[in-house]
Amino acid sequence: MNLPKPKKINADKYVAGLSLFKQKAAKIKLSANESALGPSPKAVKAFNKVFKNIKRYPDSDGIFLRKVLAKKFKLDFNRIILGSGSDQILELICKAFLDKKDEVIIPEYSFIIYRIYSKICGAKIIYAKEKNFKISVKEILSKVSHKTKIVFLANPNNPTGTLLSKKALIELRRKLRSNILLVVDDAYCEYVKEKNYSSALELFSSSKNVIVTRTFSKIYGLAGLRVGWGYGPKNLIQAISQLKPPFNVNRAALFAASESIKDSKWLNKEVLHIKKWSKIFFKTFKELKIDTNYGHGNFMLINFDKIKKNSKNVFLKLAKSGILVRKMEVYKIRNSLRVTIGNSKENKKFIQVLKKVINV
Repeated sequence: MNLPKPKKINADKYVAGLSLFKQKAAKIKLSANESALGPSPKAVKAFNKVFKNIKRYPDSDGIFLRKVLAKKFKLDFNRIILGSGSDQILELICKAFLDKKDEVIIPEYSFIIYRIYSKICGAKIIYAKEKNFKISVKEILSKVSHKTKIVFLANPNNPTGTLLSKKALIELRRKLRSNILLVVDDAYCEYVKEKNYSSALELFSSSKNVIVTRTFSKIYGLAGLRVGWGYGPKNLIQAISQLKPPFNVNRAALFAASESIKDSKWLNKEVLHIKKWSKIFFKTFKELKIDTNYGHGNFMLINFDKIKKNSKNVFLKLAKSGILVRKMEVYKIRNSLRVTIGNSKENKKFIQVLKKVINV
């Protein structure tokens, strides 16, 4: 029997942050940049209410949630698209705009999903060098060719945690050709309070060639429900919407997200918690002579060269103690790990075990 042959896809497979180690559930999971405090109680209440009626399909267009988002951020309802996580929006962008022979520019150390979806669509990935793990506008611009179709970046960047200033991001869009689409991933924007920073949504809400993605998986604590959204020019959002699967965001996600976005007090509580522990982590790593940069999201990148430790060994010893962090081999960041900031109990335990692991 001759079966259809699948396409040969020359792309990496996304590997999620571990939840298990040697088939045992991790006691403390600091590997996936999930919310430290979890979802708003109002979101949980909405979820529980909708859960009783899961036999009903969701609204395929997510009209209610889109209206809530439009009101909250003063946006045009018709320019909002919902996805099963923001990564689905990124996938739809690639499907809508990329062909073989197109080129996509991404920073050297950026979220792996950009290159995966771009490669699946046949595009060539061009990497722009970073300087001290910071995105360089100059390097991105130097990689532009007549084949460049899209530039992807996250700000703050994952997995490095570094920032691109408001001025630099505006400069990048101004100097790129007008027919190059700039896609900015705002996944961690809510954590940033620096004066020289503005989210892409704030900067480019009127742009004709920028699409911004956001997620409910991080600060809003709804990673398990898979809901994200995108905002961009009406004609581009309409093109992407043609490819959007029906009912791609489930009922529980739609209602829980709607309540999450309204609960500013809970969001501020998470921000304050992350800011507090970012300072504690930074200070602790410096005292332990572990190299790091101050993370602007809810995670930090740490390197073990200075103390002559092997990141693989550190990872294994933490894992054996029930603490999972993120390996960085897939990002080609050598001898490093990424650590999510958890709740207070988790953070204290992580610091305690880390000190033992490196013999302090």
